[in-house]
Amino acid sequence: MKIEKMDLLVAVYIFCILVAELMGGKTFHVIDVWGFQLNASVGIFLIPVLFSINDMVIEVYGPDRARSIIRSSLFTVVLLIGFTMLAINIPPSAKFAPNEWAYDIIFSQSARISVASIIAFAAADFLDVAVFVRIKKAMGNSALWVRNNLSNFIAQLVDTVVFMTVAFYSFNQSFEENITFLLGLIIPYWLLKCSMSVIETPLVYIGVRWLKK
Repeated sequence: MKIEKMDLLVAVYIFCILVAELMGGKTFHVIDVWGFQLNASVGIFLIPVLFSINDMVIEVYGPDRARSIIRSSLFTVVLLIGFTMLAINIPPSAKFAPNEWAYDIIFSQSARISVASIIAFAAADFLDVAVFVRIKKAMGNSALWVRNNLSNFIAQLVDTVVFMTVAFYSFNQSFEENITFLLGLIIPYWLLKCSMSVIETPLVYIGVRWLKK
């Protein structure tokens, strides 16, 4: 049974996006820093994979192919949100009715969180492609690890800032209070994403070699 490499890569890419969207609401304790409890979403394991796949595709197939995958993935997220809203609003059968509350809690998401997720993902992924291409033009084909990590660091900063701001900015509080609260979320979460990106750098080299074979 043969599977085309690019088909498998796109499947993994869309898998990461959909799983992060469906299961990313769960957080876990990571570490205590100076009395501050740092928690992270389980999606922290998936987001760096998306940016790494972006870089692998750009390196082998070019930026246009990467942008096409991003657009297709965004479309799947829109479909997922639309079908989720449909599914939780369909009246349940008598047999399923006792479990309806759990189903709704698990699969329902606020419109604001969903919008924040789509905007952040789109802005960050397209930026990742643009930065990677710009660095490659400046440095040539050498030092893949530099353009991989630098583009990821910048894109993941935008992803974190946009998502946290759109999702959690409170209009009932002052600007200063919002900034303090958001920075407490953005900085540690971005650093975690950067750490994951560094850890996954060898996988980018392995993936590029695999695609080029």
